[in-house]
Amino acid sequence: ASAPSDEVGCLHLLVKHRESRRPASWRNDNITITKAEASEQLAAHRASIVADGADSADSLRRAFEALAAEVSDCSSARRGGDLGMFGRGQMQAAFENAAYALQVGELSQEVDSDSGLHIILRYA
Repeated sequence: ASAPSDEVGCLHLLVKHRESRRPASWRNDNITITKAEASEQLAAHRASIVADGADSADSLRRAFEALAAEVSDCSSARRGGDLGMFGRGQMQAAFENAAYALQVGELSQEVDSDSGLHIILRYA
């Protein structure tokens, strides 16, 4: 069955910081980096994904999944950052708005939510 047309499918990579709603993750019980430090890390992660995934949409997704699995502060890391399909009203507004603004195959710039800082790759 195909997903309703009002849903999107996204991968994301999350870098939490000390002002995050819950400054802990599967990687780190006590996250103390500043938001500025988190932003620097996220920018480096994004640059790495863009460099490693430059060949094609498939390689971009593979590069994103590999890095998210290693460094994302979200439990979705074990799925390469895959959040699956979701509709409006299921995610924090800033994240949802950014996800819906992307074209399929497009990688976001930094997205700031209560959870931390994200980059998002929309795949559906």
